[in-house]
Amino acid sequence: MEIAVADNPERDRYEARVDGEPAGYVAYRRRGERIALNHTEVDDAYEGKGVGSALAAYALDDARARGLAVIPYCPFINEWLKRHPSYTDLVPADERERFGL
Repeated sequence: MEIAVADNPERDRYEARVDGEPAGYVAYRRRGERIALNHTEVDDAYEGKGVGSALAAYALDDARARGLAVIPYCPFINEWLKRHPSYTDLVPADERERFGL
């Protein structure tokens, strides 16, 4: 099973494909130097197979590469950040308490 993730800026989301088939996405809204990660959706057929984690890692790595601050409104992304503290620095210090980070 090959998971590929890419940004689709026309649809304001990162999209995952498994073996070429659509498998999920992270919807975002970019404003200035911040990106709000609003919602993660994974197709039922791919639940528990790492698609959500691949999406989260890609979105956060992309934000880091672009120098963007992350606002994790999506509960899945927020919980993922709690399990991967090396990404916490992407959330502005004055926003971390609000998200329990």
